[in-house]
Amino acid sequence: MCYAVKARTEMSLRIAKSRGDAEAAEKLTRLLNPFPEFDLHFANAFTHPRLVVYTDAAPHDPQLSLWGLVPSWVKDDAQRKQLWNRTLNARGESIFEKPAFRTSAKGKRCIVHVEGFYEHHHFGRKTYPYFIHLKDRAHFALAGLWEEWKNKETGELVHSFGIVTTEANELLARIHNDPKLEGPRMPAILTEAEEEQWLAPINSAADELAIKSLIKPYPADAMSAHPVRPLLGKEGTGNAEGASDAFEYPELLLADPLA
Repeated sequence: MCYAVKARTEMSLRIAKSRGDAEAAEKLTRLLNPFPEFDLHFANAFTHPRLVVYTDAAPHDPQLSLWGLVPSWVKDDAQRKQLWNRTLNARGESIFEKPAFRTSAKGKRCIVHVEGFYEHHHFGRKTYPYFIHLKDRAHFALAGLWEEWKNKETGELVHSFGIVTTEANELLARIHNDPKLEGPRMPAILTEAEEEQWLAPINSAADELAIKSLIKPYPADAMSAHPVRPLLGKEGTGNAEGASDAFEYPELLLADPLA
C-alpha cells in the first residue's frame, strides 16, 4: 500500500523547473504560498493532504491535488467523505474495471513526485515504520489517477488523486507484512522514461496494454529502507523535519526484515 510519503517544497520546485520552465516554477510558488505546511516530511494520506501532481491533460503544468480520489459521479459531500479513505490507493490490476477508477484509468492519469514513502512492519504485537527510497534518485514518480469533482452544495471544484499500487517486490514483501491484508503491496514506481508513457493517451487496446505494463514491482535491489521513529500517536513525530531519519529499535536487531 502507500498511505504516507515525503515530498518537500524544495523538491517540488526543482521538479517544476526541470519539467517546465520558469513560468511553471513561478506558478507552483504561487500555489504553495497559502500552504505553509507544504514541507511534507511525513504526509499522512488519511488527513488528505495536498500534493503536487502532473496530469495527462497538462504534463508540464503543476497542479495541487487532494490525496483521495473523488469520482465525478459522487452525489454530495456526505458520499465523498464516506468514500474518500477507500480511494487513497487504487489496485493496479483492476483500475480499468473498478467504478471508482475506470474513467480516470482511461483518460485521467497523473504522476506524483516524492522523495520516499513509509510502510509499517509488524513484529510481535507492535508495528515499526520504515522509510523507503531509491538508491540512485533523490526523488521519483509514483503512478496516479486524478479526477475533478464539483460540490453542488458549494460550487467548489475539487481536484483529487489516488496512487496506483502493485504487488510488492522482495524488499517490500519483507517490510509490509500486515497479517490482516491479502498480500504485500507497494506503489507503482515509474522510471524517468516511463513517466511520459504513463501520461500518454489511450487510443487503442494496444495503448491500454502499454499502460498496464507499467504497473509492476520496482526492482528491489534499486531500493533502500530503514526504520524511523514512530510517526503516529502521542509519541509520533508527525510531519516534522527528521521524520525520515534512521532510528534503531533494539528488538528488531535479531529479526531485521532487511537482513
